[in-house]
Amino acid sequence: MKLAARVGRITPSPTLAMTATAKAMAAQGLDVVDFSSGEPDFDTPDPVKAAAEAAIRAGFTKYTPSSGIDELRQAIIDKLQGEHGLRYEKSQILVSCGAKHSLYNLAEALLEAGDEVIIPTPYWVSYADQALLNDATPVLLPTHESNGYAIDADDLRRLVTPRTKAIIINSPCNPTGATYNRNTLEAIADIAIRHKLLIISDEIYEKVLYDDATHVSIATLSAEVAAQTVIINGVSKAYAMTGWRIGYAAGPKDLLTAMANIQSQSTSSPCSISQKAAVAALRLGQPFTEKMVAEFDRRRKVMIGRLNTMPGVTCRMPTGAFYAFPNISGVLGRTAPTGIIRTPHELAQYLLKDFHVAVVPGEPFGSHQHIRLSYATSMESIERGMDRVATAFGKLTA
Repeated sequence: MKLAARVGRITPSPTLAMTATAKAMAAQGLDVVDFSSGEPDFDTPDPVKAAAEAAIRAGFTKYTPSSGIDELRQAIIDKLQGEHGLRYEKSQILVSCGAKHSLYNLAEALLEAGDEVIIPTPYWVSYADQALLNDATPVLLPTHESNGYAIDADDLRRLVTPRTKAIIINSPCNPTGATYNRNTLEAIADIAIRHKLLIISDEIYEKVLYDDATHVSIATLSAEVAAQTVIINGVSKAYAMTGWRIGYAAGPKDLLTAMANIQSQSTSSPCSISQKAAVAALRLGQPFTEKMVAEFDRRRKVMIGRLNTMPGVTCRMPTGAFYAFPNISGVLGRTAPTGIIRTPHELAQYLLKDFHVAVVPGEPFGSHQHIRLSYATSMESIERGMDRVATAFGKLTA
């Protein structure tokens, strides 16, 4: 059977693949410490589960409008206005099956052959592949650990061509944990306005912040910027609802209408029960989020502290999300019992096979010097996993 050419342009999600491998090993009885999973280890808040149970008992188990139920879209409108001062109509809101689905709907509605999308690196693994699936070209904008992964406006400007259609920003960022300040966002917005680029603002980690960092949505800079911005968000990270699969987009009406039409022909609608649960999350979930983030903060300091004691490793303290992104360039080139460790991928395989610690290599994020570890897991797992990583690195020889 001859498959479509687009299939050959992409690879399966490496984060999901590593998580699946770790779970398969655990199912075989192996004691695996999993730092690969990009989801909170907390249980979904009780008010959210209660709303879902009530929906089931009430028989709310049928199709819903393909763009999402009015109650949820209104909750999203209220959230965006109350937290950011942004005003949207329901026709500008689309509820989808997770933020990844929202991004894919956007790529389908916006991109075509010949288009370019600028993506700052390191980047979340699906941005480039979604552009490739829709015949566009991802154009990578390098950022640097030395200045906190800030976007340099001159570097961005040099990458803009007549074919540039959009720029994707992700703050707080997966995998680096970096956050963009207002000055950086203003510089991005100025270039986008001048060149008529769509700004795709992935804000899924907006509530996971530390050290007095604040989240600024780029759409709040001006009405002109808001008109050229699509906000992508969801309930997965802030409310420990990854499996409920509810994300949303807010932006220009014509673009959101096109995205809604695509969704109507692909998934029909998001899960009815999950939508009711998401309403409760947006209305009632803030105390839960604050408690969860406080615990993530505690774990963050332990994991980053431990990593920075390991020879050959340096790790910047993230100000958002729940990932450590250590630079392991000082470890590469050393020799393990199985051979020389030359790449982050080989290091990740060494840690998993020999020490039963699952991490994600940096290559799919656009880095050949890093690995990603999630600290959205228990403190006991962090301590145990860091002990194993330290032992693994200690066994490498020059």
